Amino acid sequence: MSDITNKVLAVSKPYMGPAAEAFLSRQCKLFLKIDMAALAASHLKELAGCFETGARAIMDPAKSTELAKKIAAL
Repeated sequence: MSDITNKVLAVSKPYMGPAAEAFLSRQCKLFLKIDMAALAASHLKELAGCFETGARAIMDPAKSTELAKKIAAL
């Protein structure tokens, strides 16, 4: 996995637990059209938006916004 992938997972796991890796993989494939291992810094802004929208279905909206901001700041 790329360094960026590992950083996104490190930020996401406290919010999503063991589901973080599967969630990241789905967001990358469905919205970014890339494999999770190919994640690069240039994808972070778009990925943050995907996380914010997608994570709202499974967590408090304020937490999904907080997570998205952390991802965008990586």
